[in-house]
Amino acid sequence: MSSERNRRRILAVAAIMVAAGVLAFLAFGGIGENLVYYWSPTELQASGEQAQGATIRLGGLVEPGSIQHSEDGLTLKFAVTDGEASIPINTTSVPPAMFREGVGVVVEGSVNRAGEFETQRLLVKHDNQYQAPGEGESLDMAEMMKSMQFEMEKQDKEKESAE
Repeated sequence: MSSERNRRRILAVAAIMVAAGVLAFLAFGGIGENLVYYWSPTELQASGEQAQGATIRLGGLVEPGSIQHSEDGLTLKFAVTDGEASIPINTTSVPPAMFREGVGVVVEGSVNRAGEFETQRLLVKHDNQYQAPGEGESLDMAEMMKSMQFEMEKQDKEKESAE
């Protein structure tokens, strides 16, 4: 009788361990594929080829003199800078009305083989508390990222509810 009881306990423990393993795999197995890294232009440039293909959120200021509209009006090219490095951006998204030189932006996309950042998602910092750094002032990337996070989360929720 006691060997039957031990057998049942072993089977129960084994079943619980298998269920816990399956649950852990489902919860954490694909998490690496769904992470979106938030980088500054300096960090992105320093990462080199490692950044190619990864989904990244890039934040900085639209570099003055860098905005170029294609002749067909479908592509917008500009550069994002953090004051130290500059990354060329290609997008086919329609820019927000407040998009202009010197404004804080966050783009989500990936780096192509040519080293250009391709994006379909372009956000402009637009609340009334934002002021671009003046001449001689440094850009506080951490503060800008923090202020943009709410807008990114809001759009993510809208996107999920639409699907």
